[in-house]
Amino acid sequence: MGLPNKDELKGKWEQAKGTVKEKIGHAMDDRELEEEGAAERAQGEARESFGEAKRKVGDAVKDLGETIRK
Repeated sequence: MGLPNKDELKGKWEQAKGTVKEKIGHAMDDRELEEEGAAERAQGEARESFGEAKRKVGDAVKDLGETIRK
């Protein structure tokens, strides 16, 4: 398994920001901020999933290349 790529890291960051906004919005009874946080968190989850898929494809291509060289 390779190191996380920038999409995975940015996705995690977006999730964290979204979660904070969601909790602050909930605590302050600010429905708009809470919904904004939920959307940002969901976007972060999607971006992280995209990054994971991209990394797995890259790892598979690398493994295939190593197998062919043998």
